[in-house]
Order: sequence, then structure tokens, then C-alpha cells
Amino acid sequence: MMKVSIFGVGLIGGSIALCLKDKPGIQVMGYSPRLSSAEKYVQRGVVDEATTSVEEAAADADFIFLCVPVGHMDEYLRQLSTCKLKKGCIVTDVGSTKASVMHSAEVLKQEGITFIGGHPMAGSERTGVEAASYHLLENAFYVLTPAPDATEEAVQALEQLLSHTRANIVKVEAELHDDIVGAISHLPHIIAVALVNQVRAYNESNPLYEALAAGGFRDITRIASGDPALWRDILLDNREVLLKHLKDWNNGIEEFVRMLEQGDGNGISEAFRLAGEFRGQMPERRKGMIHSIYDCYVDVPDHPGIIGNIASELGNNRINLSNIQIIESRMDVPGVLRLSFRSQEYLDLAIELLRSNGYTVST
Repeated sequence: MMKVSIFGVGLIGGSIALCLKDKPGIQVMGYSPRLSSAEKYVQRGVVDEATTSVEEAAADADFIFLCVPVGHMDEYLRQLSTCKLKKGCIVTDVGSTKASVMHSAEVLKQEGITFIGGHPMAGSERTGVEAASYHLLENAFYVLTPAPDATEEAVQALEQLLSHTRANIVKVEAELHDDIVGAISHLPHIIAVALVNQVRAYNESNPLYEALAAGGFRDITRIASGDPALWRDILLDNREVLLKHLKDWNNGIEEFVRMLEQGDGNGISEAFRLAGEFRGQMPERRKGMIHSIYDCYVDVPDHPGIIGNIASELGNNRINLSNIQIIESRMDVPGVLRLSFRSQEYLDLAIELLRSNGYTVST
């Protein structure tokens, strides 16, 4: 029986556990320092067993997944280095930065123990084991950063295990991973937070800023609502990369300042053209660190019961509606009713159904 131990059975750890649990020949054990959490993992059927003992979780494990915040990774690796691990054990993690984790993993000097960095690039606005899903990692990129001494046999063994997640495995050097992720995830989070705080400061003197900040503004800044402690650890861990990216960002903003000061309409148009062209080449709805939203906007007449009618119509056709919102301000929003769905499939079905019933629907 293959033993897979997961330290931290939250969104990512729990989703990996669900993909492995009940597979023939695999036993999944969860670890939490809190007894209440360990009991919850088992009660929810996410793991086969759970423990509050690091030694018990590590003992005889064939694979160990460290699904803990980046700020705690060094601590857990040091604890594992004091445990007697099974020869041939493969230790991996799911942190969103890799260079520092690879450095910390050098404490695992036991013979026959291999560390392979990992980063499943999928997420959700929800957190905790309650948000874990069998489908979370499906078709998402799962980056592996093997240590220099990792054998091809060990890498293949981890890839084989991860095939149960149905993710797309990609091998990348740790430093390159951090540079790319810094640009496509960490930097956008900083920008969103800075933008929201800028408007928040304006709002202190005039609450109309908050009142009118609906629709498009709320959508483009939704990632500013990330967990403060989690993002503190991520940004500090990747600070050298982010300082470089932020300098490049400031150069880009200074260029917009110049174009506006000089009334350079051609330059502004070209900036938007180049951005639109590059963005248009990006794959649609591929799972990533900033998770996709599946929303559509519907123009509805101001008639009693119209919203209930739409919800009932979707329900009657087995289309799972996850959220519904009435948009009071329509600036930048092509409709007055926003419908949210859990998947692209449900969104497509909803759009087709509503349009066939005469509604104007935009995305």
C-alpha cells in the first residue's frame, strides 16, 4: 500500500487528497497541528486517516506533500529533516514561490530522500478544506522544480502520482518560475491593492467614490481581497523579483504620464492596441493562479418577478447558478443583472438559453 501524507489539508492539499483517495493501492493521511482540523479532514471524507503528529504522518510515507503557507515551509522542512523518512520517499510542496523553498529543502540530507518543488497553478476565492474539489486541478498547469540531485525516476514517479489530478505537468527552473509567477500573479495583486487603497483614500473625503465604484472597478480589483497574511509571506519571499517588476511597472506608468502630458493620442492608441493584441493571443478560460470568473450580464426590464423568472428558468434546465447580483451603476457594465456560474459549461448553456428567450446577454 502506497502512503501519501499531506501536511495542510486545505484548498490545495484537500483537492490533491480527493484526487488520490479511493484510488487502488493508495492510502492518504492528513496532518494538522490542531486536533479539530484533523478530525474534520476524516469526517469530510477527504483523507483516510489524520494525525496531529509530524512523526506519525511522515513515518513510512512514500510521498509527502507540504501544503502549508510559504512562510511556514522552512519550519516544516526542518521538522521533516529530524524524522526518519522511508528510503525512496519523495517530498514535494505546493508553494507559489520556489527558489527559497528549494534552498530550504537542502536540509533533507537523508540518503534516498528526494525533494521536488511543486506549484499547482489553480485557486479559488474560497479557502479551507471545505473548498477542496476533485476538479480543482483538472487542466491546470502544475509546475515541478526538481532539485539538482533528483533522479529522473523520482520525477517520473511524482508525475505518475499527479496524473490522478488530471493537471498539465510542466518542469521549470525555480528562479524562472518565480520570475514568471511574479509578473502574472504577484504583481497584479500588488497593483489591485494599491488601486483600491488609492480610491479608498479619495473616498475618505467624498463617499461618492465608493458608491460609484461598481461593476467594472469591482471586477478588475477583486484579487485585492486576498488573505493578508498569505500575501505578506508570498510578496516578502519573492521580493527581489517583485522589486524588478515594480520598477518596470513604474516605467510603464511614467510613459503614460508622458503621453498624457504631451497629449500623445497616437501613443495611447498604440499602447492599447499592443495590449489588446497580446491579450487576445492568451488562451481563454485556462485555469491559473488568478482563477477565471464565469459571469454574464443580462439586460432585464423593471418588472416584478423578472429575476425570479430567470432563476427558475435556469434551474428548470439544470443550469447551476452560483450567484446573482443586481447592478445599480451601469458604468463599464453591459447589463443590470450579473449571473455567476461555477464553470464555462454552465455559462455557455445559460447564455444560449437566455438569448433564446429574448434576453440581451453580454460577457
